[in-house]
Amino acid sequence: MTELLLPSKVTICEVAPRDGFQAEPEWIPTEQKLRIIRELAKTGVKSMEITSFVHPRAIPQLKDAEEVVRKSQDLTGMYFRALVPNVKGAERAIDAGIKKLKLMLSATDSHSLSNANSTVEDALNKLESITELAEIKGVKVGGSISVAFGCPYEGDVPLSRIELILDRYTQMGINEVSLADTTGMGNPKQVYRLLGDLKERFPNMTFSMHLHNTRGMALANVVAALQQGVVHFDSSIAGLGGCPYAPGASGNIATEDLVHALFEMGIETGIDLESIIHVAKDVKQTIGHDGGSYMLQAGPCSQLHMKPKSQVKLES
Repeated sequence: MTELLLPSKVTICEVAPRDGFQAEPEWIPTEQKLRIIRELAKTGVKSMEITSFVHPRAIPQLKDAEEVVRKSQDLTGMYFRALVPNVKGAERAIDAGIKKLKLMLSATDSHSLSNANSTVEDALNKLESITELAEIKGVKVGGSISVAFGCPYEGDVPLSRIELILDRYTQMGINEVSLADTTGMGNPKQVYRLLGDLKERFPNMTFSMHLHNTRGMALANVVAALQQGVVHFDSSIAGLGGCPYAPGASGNIATEDLVHALFEMGIETGIDLESIIHVAKDVKQTIGHDGGSYMLQAGPCSQLHMKPKSQVKLES
């Protein structure tokens, strides 16, 4: 029997402080956000999307972006990035101390108009000023493509559209891009095929996966991506998250579920499983709910139960 060939190590970026928190309607006090960030850092998480520098009226939950970033600077050894929608957001992020920006872009005009009030072409043109600013300031930039595996308004996204966006990213000097299944419309066969096509067309591009578990496909899609050699994944503690501009979008794949699945497959993450489950429980208690975490429901495979003391005799 042929053994499934998978990477031996992956990097997980924790996105709850941005993607998870932005979906919460009730205000999360800044000190609570900072406490969760610090607890996550203790688990072995090294990469984190800490916030988004959007206009406070657009997402009031993240109006404390500068304060969150500035008060996290003492967490040495952490790699923070922030989502920025425009050059004003990029300026705010850089001034606050962010060393890596993540660009915001949709694959379809419908989602882009809903999310950023512009067509994909207009949005791409606006991103160029961000990359120019980042180059001047010596800050790294990563790209992203939302609804890459299916749009809730337009359905299937043509490969040609993804390639067009990646061509433009390449022209901007960007060599790493996050492919987002924003509303969980992707499936493993599709993920495997798309990544195969893109790796052949863009061999120097590093792809990461940002998977939502809206339809229960996220872990299966992780395995499909692993088979294509992808080693960078986003996830959110307790499965929090959801795009406010995508109907029906639910949370990201839960960090504790992803760490557990990779651990069971012998793939190293650098994150302590017991610790990340403990933080997930704390986050659920703090926020008041989870976004669909299997670890919070059933626990890890290593959590065994007491054997029955004797055989139960059934009445005839």
